[in-house]
Amino acid sequence: MSEPAERRFSLGDRNLAALHWPSFAPRPLRLLALHGWLDNAASLSRLAVELPGCEILALDLAGHGRSDWRGSDASYALVEHLPDVLAVLDQLSWPQSVVLGHSMGGAIASLLAVAAPERVGALICIDALGPLSLPESEAPARLRRALKARSEPSPRRRVFADVAAAVEQRAQLSGLSIEAAQALVERALQPVEGGHSWAADPRLQLLSAAPMSEAQVQAILRAISQPTLVLAADTPDPRLPRLQVAARLDCVPHAQCLQLPGGHHLHLAEPQCAGRAIREFLAGLDDAGLG
Repeated sequence: MSEPAERRFSLGDRNLAALHWPSFAPRPLRLLALHGWLDNAASLSRLAVELPGCEILALDLAGHGRSDWRGSDASYALVEHLPDVLAVLDQLSWPQSVVLGHSMGGAIASLLAVAAPERVGALICIDALGPLSLPESEAPARLRRALKARSEPSPRRRVFADVAAAVEQRAQLSGLSIEAAQALVERALQPVEGGHSWAADPRLQLLSAAPMSEAQVQAILRAISQPTLVLAADTPDPRLPRLQVAARLDCVPHAQCLQLPGGHHLHLAEPQCAGRAIREFLAGLDDAGLG
């Protein structure tokens, strides 16, 4: 597979950036890739090499990577990403594609499969299936905390003397090798006085004021009609809330789940293993006439 090309998509008041891997296969499968929270399109760079039969567009979601931030009066709620994704698909002239998402990107992909099912031919979720949920009893306290946080100043961002220092920090936090973290971090940085700092919008770290309950999430998952592959980490990150995976899988009529090594960023840590699982899944779609 060739090196990716930088792409820009105009959404009127702002632009979204992306990495585009073409394919030289006779009938390439179109795959839209959505990264996780505070990651970017380069999160898919090692996995893309393992999928030579696919034309891949990996998007920098709003506020991430090299995409523009939303306006000061706008929200980064998951549902707000759906119109952006659909606008990009329209500009690509992709009536339908396989949608792959990691973590937050997997949650957005799950919502897209229900909100615009005609645009999603199949769904691949990496260490995710649907949005994070909140027990209903915790909703009042969450609402108060979220509102209070919006009136507080953003914390001062760390300035790294060089890119290598930022790569080392991210590798340690995510349990990745330096090699695996390199491209992801390089795309996540911006030059500032004294070195580099993270380019993502600080408002991405604000709490969601009204997340879904688990019952709401599972109701949405029951509406996913597409073939679905879930790649689950065999060593979950203890800092991340654990999804009710078994119960959620039971909600999706055509879902299969594989447990793979590599932790939460398994597609970066073990791209060959993840790529093999995805290729087998996609081959099954083609055999069934769904590719």
